[in-house]
Amino acid sequence: MKTVHHWIGGKTVEGASGNWGPVTDPATGAVTTQVALASAEEVDAAVADAKAAYATWGTSSLSQRTGILFRYRALLDAHRDDLAALITAEHGKVHSDALGEVARGLEIVELACGITTQLKGELSTQVSSRVDVSSIRQSLGVVAGITPFNFPAMVPMWMFPLAVACGNTFVLKPSEKDPSAANLLAELASEAGLPDGVLNVVHGDRVAVEALLAHPDIAAVSFVGSTPIARHIHTTASANHKRVQALGGAKNHMLVLPDADLDAAADAAVSAAYGSAGERCMAISAVVAVGAIGDELVDKIRERAEKIVIGPGNDPASEMGPLITKAHRDKVASYVTGAAAQGAEVVLDGTGHTVEGFEDGHWIGLSLLDKVSADSDAYRDEIFGPVLVVLRTETYEEGIALINASPFGNGTAIFTRDGGAARRFQLEVEAGMVGVNVPIPVPVGYHSFGGWKDSLFGDHHIYGNDGVHFYTRGKVVTTRWPDPSEAPAGVDLGFPRNH
Repeated sequence: MKTVHHWIGGKTVEGASGNWGPVTDPATGAVTTQVALASAEEVDAAVADAKAAYATWGTSSLSQRTGILFRYRALLDAHRDDLAALITAEHGKVHSDALGEVARGLEIVELACGITTQLKGELSTQVSSRVDVSSIRQSLGVVAGITPFNFPAMVPMWMFPLAVACGNTFVLKPSEKDPSAANLLAELASEAGLPDGVLNVVHGDRVAVEALLAHPDIAAVSFVGSTPIARHIHTTASANHKRVQALGGAKNHMLVLPDADLDAAADAAVSAAYGSAGERCMAISAVVAVGAIGDELVDKIRERAEKIVIGPGNDPASEMGPLITKAHRDKVASYVTGAAAQGAEVVLDGTGHTVEGFEDGHWIGLSLLDKVSADSDAYRDEIFGPVLVVLRTETYEEGIALINASPFGNGTAIFTRDGGAARRFQLEVEAGMVGVNVPIPVPVGYHSFGGWKDSLFGDHHIYGNDGVHFYTRGKVVTTRWPDPSEAPAGVDLGFPRNH
């Protein structure tokens, strides 16, 4: 059986706690790997190495940092398939989806390669007689990232490349459900020339997380995961005087107006709801059909959903893979089996789906629930699986009110041909990321990612300008120098004294 250890101080460090977690191949249900679960003492060791490395990395030149990052980007590009294969083996998503995850992570590495322009300060001269004021940004020290199972390569790359480019050192605690991609990311960074201790990977469960949140040498914590845990991360780390960005869950809506291209809307709904088996915080999980288009839209979604091929992620024919664990599969299924009792019309029920030859895998088919009520469990909760709910409203106003009443505010989309309606929607909707005829409005790397309300705890979104600001702190310097002609007697700097 494969064993995954920690990566500390530029090398593999064997787990010493005696605690191990199982890593399962979701397509077969078989345990293929064991991962070390760190003790608080092992977390301390990783932080100590990061702190020691910061003494030199924090004062390193921008050219040194960007040179390493450019080499790192090239290595990541050369190992795309290797990273994707690890993601498929441990998470279950199909290979093409895993490759897309790596590509989105690379966007942030590329952003970090240009950190020289992001860290430029400001200067105002002669604000008063012989007084200048400048603003600069400086690194924080040791920072930590706690990342989820659904994007085991992309989300870490949303964090540490910018953090180290800004001069910080980093301790990553990835999900223990699919840990191998994080180690490969760290190994490639070392190969690119990143000094020992600048990037460390500590595997673990809640013990490791709590140790990071309480550690006095951790200056900031980045987190992506569910809303309850994001709230806990924010509360606990803030109480320990740390800067925090904690991205939580979502219930992303797609508002479809009567004038929309329904074929385009149906295509978008299927890809956004069922891609990556619905295990993503930017999935469209609720379609709001306005007016009389509901029946036709649901029929078009159903027709497309029925054609999706479900199978192992390493099978090129597969378009959707299994869920990460059996327990999660069962939880997702419970929302479908209980939907009819809460008034929904079950158009597609994927709970009985199996794949021949892989009967022990964590399989579930695509489910589509129509005429769902706003007080049902399937609507209120983040299901995080391939379940799409459809709600009906008579007007745009009812639709926007429904969306804004949700406690989540991560992402949303509108499908319409009317520019005025789209403009009104993007201004009125209470969400951090908005798509207009775009179902998954994940920003490109040089814009920041983040939601509103219970989808984000903290003041900074992730990556983009917000990411740079999160991993640095501002300092303003006010300077006054006397004129050289006013130098004390006996000091001759060669300046004329006749003016």
